[in-house]
Amino acid sequence: MATVLYITANPNDQEVSYSLAVGKEFIQAYRSANPHDEVIHLDLYKNNIPQLDADIFSGWGKLGAGAAFEQLTDAEKTKLSRLGELVDQFVAANKYVFVNPIWNYSFPPVMKAYIDSVCVAGKTFKYTDKGPVGLLSDKKAVHIQASGSALSSGSALADFEMGHRHLDAIMKFFGVPSFEGIFVEGMAKAPDQAPAIKEKAVQRARAVARSF
Repeated sequence: MATVLYITANPNDQEVSYSLAVGKEFIQAYRSANPHDEVIHLDLYKNNIPQLDADIFSGWGKLGAGAAFEQLTDAEKTKLSRLGELVDQFVAANKYVFVNPIWNYSFPPVMKAYIDSVCVAGKTFKYTDKGPVGLLSDKKAVHIQASGSALSSGSALADFEMGHRHLDAIMKFFGVPSFEGIFVEGMAKAPDQAPAIKEKAVQRARAVARSF
């Protein structure tokens, strides 16, 4: 049995969100093909995702200098404990499904905060004499992203896109060997074609899900 971490970063619901609507179809198809797998939904807007702040850097500094965890302030302990929970959950999962809209050419800031929480040496990567090496070579990931303009590879605005490209770099950094993108894009430019664009993405999501 595999564990899938379904990570969504969208404050809207699936009735108005293209990314969440396609994500829902992906998960339904996946569950149908893999009825014994566990799917854990991590809604980043409804969970405590600490941003790296002064408390966290202060806590890390104290621990690095040899202080015991009990010597940290309450804020430092609370935030560092939550970061530990998030990275342990991430490492324990077998597969990842990231779902987000594009805002100003990138994903919502809460997704960056989440990525920061799981970029942990000794957990998702390690340092070696030859540089950092990813530790998640037995995982796989899919990214579902919606944007009003066409931003995927080959489009006129592809160089501006920083959501999928960022996640692609992080997955490579972690050593994840399989990372696939499903894009729902161009609805703002061609609103009359929005239903067809969404349906095309849904069909692709279902196909990818069945072999994920």
